[in-house]
Formats: sequence, C-alpha cells, structure tokens
Amino acid sequence: MLLIQFIILIAMILIGSQMKGIGLGVMGMVGLIIFVFFFNMRPGDPPIDVMLVIMAIVTTAATLQACGGLDYLVHLAEKVIRSNPSKIVFIAPFTVYFFCLFAGTAHLLYSLLPIISEVAAKKRIRPERPLSVSVIASHLAITGSPMSAATAAFAGAGILGYPGALIDIMKVCIPACLIGILISCLVVLKKGKELNEDPIFLEKMKDPAFAASLDSGDEGQQKQISKGAKLSVIIFSIAVLMIVVAGAFPSLLPTFEAGSASLIMKANGELQMVAVICMVTLTASAAMLLLTKTSAVKVTQVSLFSSMATAVVSVFGVVWMSATFMSHNKVEIQGFLQEVVTLYPWTFAIAVFILGALMFSQAATTKTMMPLGMALGLSNPALIAIFPAVNSDFVLPGYPTLLAAINFDRTGSTKIGKFVVNHSFMVPGIVAIVVAIAAGFLIGSFVM
Repeated sequence: MLLIQFIILIAMILIGSQMKGIGLGVMGMVGLIIFVFFFNMRPGDPPIDVMLVIMAIVTTAATLQACGGLDYLVHLAEKVIRSNPSKIVFIAPFTVYFFCLFAGTAHLLYSLLPIISEVAAKKRIRPERPLSVSVIASHLAITGSPMSAATAAFAGAGILGYPGALIDIMKVCIPACLIGILISCLVVLKKGKELNEDPIFLEKMKDPAFAASLDSGDEGQQKQISKGAKLSVIIFSIAVLMIVVAGAFPSLLPTFEAGSASLIMKANGELQMVAVICMVTLTASAAMLLLTKTSAVKVTQVSLFSSMATAVVSVFGVVWMSATFMSHNKVEIQGFLQEVVTLYPWTFAIAVFILGALMFSQAATTKTMMPLGMALGLSNPALIAIFPAVNSDFVLPGYPTLLAAINFDRTGSTKIGKFVVNHSFMVPGIVAIVVAIAAGFLIGSFVM
C-alpha cells in the first residue's frame, strides 16, 4: 500500500511540474483528495507559515521592483560583470550569488542573463560557462538568504526553531555555497569547445546580421534609474538587517505571557520568526511606497507580484499533499531510512536532492523533508549542512531560470542534450551542491 501511495505522490508531482505555473499546487490537491477520501489518510498540517512568509517577502521584493530598486541593483551588478570581462566565468556567478542573496529571490537573474551572455560572447568566451554556474548560484543564494522563504521556513518553528537558527544557517550555508560555486567555476572553465571552434557558433557567424549584432552593444548607454530607486534599496537593506538582528538576538524582541504555541507565538511568549519577518518586510513595503511616492497599484502589476501567487498555490498544494503522505507513513519511512541515515547522515541529502528535483521549489522541499530529517534524529549541524540539497530544481530542465539562460544565449552553446538530463547545468549544479554539502559539514564542525 505504501508503494502505491508513493507512486501517486510522485505522479502528482511529475504531472504538476510538467503543467508549469500553478500546476504543482493543483495537482497536489488532487493527490490530497485521493489520499484523504480513498486511502482514509488524516490530512497533515498545511504550510501556512511558509505561505505567509512567501506572501510577505515577495510582496516586499515586488515593492522594491515597482520603486525601481531592482533595476538599480541590476545596474550595479552589470557594472561589476562588465568590469573584467575576461574573468566573467568567475565574476558573473559570484555577482549573481551576492545580489540574489541580498534580495532573497532568483528573479534578479533574468535581467543579468543577457548581460552575462553578451559580455562572454564579445570576449569569445563560451557563454555556457558563466551562464550555467550563474543559474546554479542564483539557486544556492536562496539557502542562506534571510529574505528567502526556504531559509525562513527552515529556521522557523516546526523545523529548527531555536534562538539563533537563522544565524547558524547563514554562517554555515553562505561560505559553504561560495566554496561550491568556486569549484563549479573551475570545473566549467574549459567546458565545451572554445567559441571560435564551435561549429554551431561558426555557422551562426556566417550571417552578417548576427555577427554585427553580436559585436554591437549598449554598454555605453546610461540606464535610467528612477528617483526613489536608491532610497527603496536602503529601506530594503534596513529590513534585511532587522531580520538578521532579530534572528541573532531574539532577546531584543518583545515577550508576552506564556501560553500554548501558535503560528505567531512560542509557548514561552516569544514571537515566532514568521511573525517578525511578515511585520518587518511589509512595514518596509509601506515605507518604500510612502517615501518614494510610488503607487501601491503598481506593485500588483510587476512580474514578481504575479509570481508570488504561483509560488503560494504551488507550495500550498504540494506540501500539504506531501505532509499528509509523510505523516500517515511516518513509522514505515523512518524505519526504512533510520539505520542508514544514523550511520551516514550525508545520505539523507540524496533523498532531499531527489525530492527537490521533482518539486521545483526550495521552500516546498524544505518544509517536506527537513522535519523528516529531525524525526530521523539528524543533528542541527547535519541538517544545516544538507540544506543546499533542496536546490536540485535544475535536474529536470524545466525551471524558468534554466530556460531563460538557454534562450538568452544567442551563440547556442547553452542547451539541453539529447537525453534531456545531459544539459548545460547538470555538471556545475551537481558539483556545486555536493561541494557545498561537504563544506557545510566541515564548517559546521567548527562554528556550531
């Protein structure tokens, strides 16, 4: 019976991921209906905390976008990337990582991809090299950013939930992921044929219009940045700092009368980080709108805000279905994994990696798998070291960041192979995550 239920779970995830958009969420609900009404499973807890964090954080990022702040960040990133084009294989991924780490979203990447591709092509560096690692870097930035839903869910109640959990995640995952990105850059440094030797590129260069467009550019043009852009970035920065401080020094937060634990309050009367994040970020949104005199309606019209609805529906459906399956089969699953995970904690990363590849959501994978890791008896340092494994959404080349990188590479070097999974992002992605997890275990042994 467990096998049949698992097949249904995987089938719903695979069908939903192929549907794109809210497909993962609605197919998750189909699976939940089957589990509850046909298998008589007791419904698990829906991921309300993650949904609230996604709504709050993405709304704030969308406000930053509406105020011109994201354009300003992209402008700064572009200057860094263009500063030393011959080193773009290293400069681009690290620039992408730090900017996405700050913003808590990989959406900054879309604006940077054409710049990375253009700069690489002009220097006749195979664009596949910096593009592939930059995509992976944008994903790894999520596991360590205090402004990402995945990190907030991991640090919050229900998983780690101890004072200073956010800081522990940052001080382990950020350096570990940076090491992973560095090794990944070295691995792709000579990946594929040099651009001037690539038959696909040489064929394209026979077209005079293509050749002329490739060597022309707008790097000399001054980008128009709105008046409130810098102010919105400052406000957003203050919000990030406040969340980090709240995670590092929970004693600074107000405390209330002790009682039963809830989504907002701990049993000892302290505020949950979910509440802190929501209050701080949405207050920052209000400050940005008021001080930059940006219309609140404009926020609802930007791309980030619409992506928030997709993320919320997807997480709601797939995590609720997965939580129901995990809760109902907890004894069997723990019994199956207990012995091997106890002896070799790193093997749990494989399970996280596989589910992450199917779910296409770091937050959903975190909410589904990390409580299981705790139930299996994994220590906090081990769970934090394994955290980067949730970034395996690059395995099946349907994630938007991968498709965007392929489309922006006009030379044709970034591509999906004949066997689908042998695409440009597979090697740098696996290398970066494996190295980040190994480095995480090592770093955690010193700093935790």
